[in-house]
Formats: sequence, C-alpha cells, structure tokens
Amino acid sequence: MSDCCTPDGSCHTGESGTATTTVAEGQVTEYRLEGVNSPHCQGVVTKALSELDSVLGTEVGVGTGRFTVTTAGDPDDALIERTIDEAGYTFVGRA
Repeated sequence: MSDCCTPDGSCHTGESGTATTTVAEGQVTEYRLEGVNSPHCQGVVTKALSELDSVLGTEVGVGTGRFTVTTAGDPDDALIERTIDEAGYTFVGRA
C-alpha cells in the first residue's frame, strides 16, 4: 500500500487510473460517459460531481467510459446528467 492510500485500501490520488473523492457507505451507482481520456478530464468530472450535495463519493475512470457515484439514497440521474454535461462531457446513462 502506498502513502496515498488509507488503511481501508482506498486511494485519493488517481494513480491507479481512477480518482476517488471519498469512501462512504451508501448506494453506489455506475454510469457511462464519453470524453474522459486524461487525468485532467478525470479531475474535472470528479470535482463537478463532488460538489453535489447528494454525492458522498465518486470514482471516475480515465479512458474506461465509466464512473460511479455513491449517494445516501437513490441518485438523481437527471442532476448527475446535467452536471456531466455542464462539465463539458457526454453523459450516456447507467451502465
């Protein structure tokens, strides 16, 4: 385990190709998107999703076309879609 990882094994730097904002218990939903092909893009999407009050954590893959969102309850797909679109990427839908 590297210095960037917490005792539970979660990392917060994105070194493994994904960026994780927080580790939290909740409902995890996987989505698909287009356009995240670099660490910069990954950071933009991660930051945008992390700013939503309903989001407890996110994980965005570079080049995978997938991201997960952890929410306390049912996710608001319309809000997540709008957030992705406003960040400049293409929301595809649930994976």
